Amino acid sequence: MDIKEMLKIADRLIFTKTGKHLDDLQEAVLRGTVQNQKYSKIAEQFNCTEGHVKDIASELWKVLSDVLGEDVNKSNFRSTMERCRFSKVSSVSSNFAQDFVGIGNINFCPKPLPPPQVPQDRSHQVKNPVSSRNRVFVDDAPDLGNFYDRTKELAILEKWIVQERCRLVAILGISGIGKSAIAVQLLKQIQDKFDCVIWRSLCDKPPLELIQKELIEFLSNQQESELSDSGENKRSQLIEYLRKQRCLIVFDDVHHIFSNGQLAGCYETGYEDYGLLFKRLGELYHNSCLLLLSWDKPKEIVTLEGGDKLVRSLQLDGLGIAAREILKEKGLVDENQWEDLINLYQGNPLWLKIVATLIKDLCSGRVAEFLKYDALFVSEDLKDIFDRQLSRLSDLEKQVMSRLATENEPVSISQLLNDMQISPSELFKVMQSLGRRCLLEKKENGETVFKLQAVVKQYVKIEYS
Repeated sequence: MDIKEMLKIADRLIFTKTGKHLDDLQEAVLRGTVQNQKYSKIAEQFNCTEGHVKDIASELWKVLSDVLGEDVNKSNFRSTMERCRFSKVSSVSSNFAQDFVGIGNINFCPKPLPPPQVPQDRSHQVKNPVSSRNRVFVDDAPDLGNFYDRTKELAILEKWIVQERCRLVAILGISGIGKSAIAVQLLKQIQDKFDCVIWRSLCDKPPLELIQKELIEFLSNQQESELSDSGENKRSQLIEYLRKQRCLIVFDDVHHIFSNGQLAGCYETGYEDYGLLFKRLGELYHNSCLLLLSWDKPKEIVTLEGGDKLVRSLQLDGLGIAAREILKEKGLVDENQWEDLINLYQGNPLWLKIVATLIKDLCSGRVAEFLKYDALFVSEDLKDIFDRQLSRLSDLEKQVMSRLATENEPVSISQLLNDMQISPSELFKVMQSLGRRCLLEKKENGETVFKLQAVVKQYVKIEYS
C-alpha cells in the first residue's frame, strides 16, 4: 500500500470526524510518520517549532482513534491504514451511521453539517449563506451593489488562496478599479473553505497593536483575555491562532498606512510594525491567508513573491467589454459607441459611473453627443479622487508624471534621462515606485517604454502644469 493511498484514507477519516480535510502540515506529519521522518525535520521544513508539530500529530492520533474506536499512534499508523483498506464500516463509531460515502473497500459516513444560515440583520455583510461552523465578521466590508464580470481574475485568486494555499496575497490597482468589489465577490465564493473570515478596513489608520488585539480576541472566541504587552509576542500569538485555524483575513485600504511625499510602500511613522506582520505571515507556515487591498504594492510583497513562494499579487486592469453593464444601468443610449467611451476611461468602473452620470445629466444619456466634443473630461468628482491618490506622490514622482503627461507617445527611460535633470539611480527608483502605484502603462517597443493612462494624463496636465 503506497503513501498516497494511506493519506487518502486518513484524509477521509479526518473529514468524517471534523468536516475538514488534511492541511499541508497534517499531511506532512502523516507522510513523515510513514517515512520515519523526525518531527524536528518536519518543523524545519514548515518553519515552525518541533513542539507545534508534536501538538498537530497528537491531535491527529486522537481524531483517528476516536473515528476507528481503537488506539492509533505513530508506531501503528501504517498497519492501521493497511487494515482499514480491507475493513468495513462496522469499525467506525455508530455516530456516523447514515449517508455513507465509499472509498475503495471502506465506507465512511461524514457527520452532517448544520444547515446554511443567512445573516439577517447586517445587510452590508457578504450576502452568501454561511454554515454555522464558520465565524464571519465583515462589518467593514463595503456594500457595492452590482458586481461586474471578473471571471478570469476570480479564478486566479481562488486558485492562489484555496488550491495553492497562499499565505499573503495583494490585490492592487488605481482608485475605482474594483479592488474591494472583487474581494467581496471572492469571499462569497470561498468563505465556506475557512473557519473564520474577517474584513478590516485600515482607512482610519488603526495601530497594529489594536488590530492584533481584535484578531486574537475574535480567533480565540473571546477566550484570550491576557495578551502580551510585547508586539512581537502578540504577533506570535496571532500566528499560532492562524496555524490552528483556517482563516481568511482581508485588510482593505492598506495604502492609508503608507507615508505621503515618499516613494511607494514607505510606512508612516508608527506603522512600520505592519510591515513586520506582513513579512512574518508571508514567510512562516500557517493555515490562513491575509488578503491586502491597496493602491500601492507593499514592499514585503515585492520581496517575498515569485517562484514557489506562497505570496502573490494581482494588479487589476479595466473591465473591458463587461463595463457595458454599467452604461446600461445608467440608461445611456448609442450602444454602438459605448466601446469608445469605455476605452476612453480605461474600463475603470468608478470613472465610468461618474462620466455616465455626467452624460445622463448634460447630454440626456446620448454617448454620441458627449464624444463629438473629442475631449477627455475630468469632472470635479474625478478630480477629487485623483487628488487623494496623487497627492501622496513624492516631488520627484510628480516631476516625472508632468514630463510623461507632455508626450503623446510612450517614452523610454533614456529619453527621460536626456530631458530631465535627474540621475539614472533616482529615475529608476521613481519609475519603479510609480509602477508599484499602478500609475504607469509599460510596453515593449524594441526597448521598454512607459506612458500614463489617458485620464491620469489629463488630470496631471491640469494640476501639474
